[in-house]
Amino acid sequence: MIDLYALTSPNVQKIFLMLEEIGLPYNIIPVDVWAGENYKPEFGKLNPNRKIPVVVDHDGPSGKPYTLFESGAILLYLAEKSGQFLPKDMTKKYEVLQWLMIQLTGIGPVFGQFTHFNLFAPKPGNEYSLNRYRTEMKRLYELLETRLGKTKFLGGDEYSIADIATFPWTRQHDAHGVKWENNPNLTRWFNVISERPAVKAAIAKVSALKSSRDTATDDNKDRFFGRGRYARA
Repeated sequence: MIDLYALTSPNVQKIFLMLEEIGLPYNIIPVDVWAGENYKPEFGKLNPNRKIPVVVDHDGPSGKPYTLFESGAILLYLAEKSGQFLPKDMTKKYEVLQWLMIQLTGIGPVFGQFTHFNLFAPKPGNEYSLNRYRTEMKRLYELLETRLGKTKFLGGDEYSIADIATFPWTRQHDAHGVKWENNPNLTRWFNVISERPAVKAAIAKVSALKSSRDTATDDNKDRFFGRGRYARA
């Protein structure tokens, strides 16, 4: 059994998708980061970085419980544990890994910063930041569109952890100002993944989770965003 400490962010959605795809049993433990639950001492023992997702595999290496954080590391662990969604052939494997890294180092941080400055930053005064991240976000969408014009999936011919990692970040494409009618290759890829039974099951579980985001106190928002009395600048 795997314990998944989770809420609803794209980084957490990746792990829901992967666990549903590989069919391992798991138990969802909600962590309401908008209420500061990730700062509780017991969670800090699981992840000193105070972020979700976290998994605890009670049947880990050598049959012992194993705790793991960071979504990319978790995807790689689950791929190796299950023998799925990461090719064994070295060339094909690194095709997948380089596109996984684009998600981890580019798409995730940039899309996340765009969302922050678009939805949560004070206005006016942040136009430069918003425009910078919007421009880079759209460039990354263009990169995906070009790649998917050459290959069926991001890592090549087969669905892989590169697709599992990237798909949740593209679910808000309309809010990002990116229209699928202008991106036929992304549309094909997105629709194929959306129809996978495991993806439907994962999204349903994510949708059922509740958080205090809409009712979070100003202090909890400040702590979440590292501003106000929590700012280190």
